[in-house]
Amino acid sequence: MFIDETKIEIKAGDGGNGCHSYERMKYKPKGKPDGGDGGRGGSIYLVGSKQIHTLQDVAYRHRYKAERGAHGKGKTQTGRSAEDVVISIPLGTIVYDDDTGGIILDCLDENRRALVAKGGRGGRGNAALVSRNNPNPQFCEPGKLGEEKRLRLVLKVLADVGLVGRPNAGKSTFISRISNAKPKIADYPFTTKEPHLGIVKNNSGSFGSSYVVADIPGLIEDCHKGKGMGIQFLKHIERTSVLAIMVESTSVDPLGDADILLNELSRYSELLAEKPKCYIMTKTDLLPDDEKNKIPDGWLGMSAVTGDGVDVVLREIEGVLSHQ
Repeated sequence: MFIDETKIEIKAGDGGNGCHSYERMKYKPKGKPDGGDGGRGGSIYLVGSKQIHTLQDVAYRHRYKAERGAHGKGKTQTGRSAEDVVISIPLGTIVYDDDTGGIILDCLDENRRALVAKGGRGGRGNAALVSRNNPNPQFCEPGKLGEEKRLRLVLKVLADVGLVGRPNAGKSTFISRISNAKPKIADYPFTTKEPHLGIVKNNSGSFGSSYVVADIPGLIEDCHKGKGMGIQFLKHIERTSVLAIMVESTSVDPLGDADILLNELSRYSELLAEKPKCYIMTKTDLLPDDEKNKIPDGWLGMSAVTGDGVDVVLREIEGVLSHQ
């Protein structure tokens, strides 16, 4: 199951209480203060991981709580500090404070640990409170409370290229041909119900050794109003460098279809609509030879089924990427 947004509650551990104690020795019924400090409560960290791709595991629990620190003991024994809790999240996750709406973390780096809830400090025992003005403290400190927050996690997948098109435009077939991604492919609309990522090896040498392509569910006119699959998945191409606008060769008005897609993108975000683009006519194997000139000027044609034109499309995408 692909989960790209969830809310969780986190509670860092409270600090252990300090100890109020006195040294006990033979013939010395009340010695000096020797109460130990309480231990620190466990903190909660988020860490980015390439090994997970959705928020499903995080959403399963909903509430995360670290243990409190152990209380201090006599003979100036400090309580044990509690273990920290580390929550792994996929790269590309933005973490919001659900109460204030502020961004706590934009997770882009693998293995980077970010403190999101600090454990409470342990209280001081009466031994630590001895001073010249108070050589015999009659009290100790309680442990401090650990931080408690409600977080909203939103995943925006990290990809270099975003595939945009109507349902059954051939996006899934294309990404399955150029990468190891295995999206569902069928001859009915909305077979893609969640984003898919594919890693493509770059053979042109113009942009790194590989890059990531994202296939998102198809867009239809007025999807910004909730029609079809809506625009809920467009956030997954906000971070992309290049958009590949894909239109079927069977379209009676390819330019009009492309304009509809661009209109829906602009309604979601003007910045998204302004990204560099490649325009691709798909399923050209369905075009008779005398209709090959149907491809608009400046567009590329390809058939992901036969492979015809796929290399040309990849070189074009890689060329645009190299200038970003």
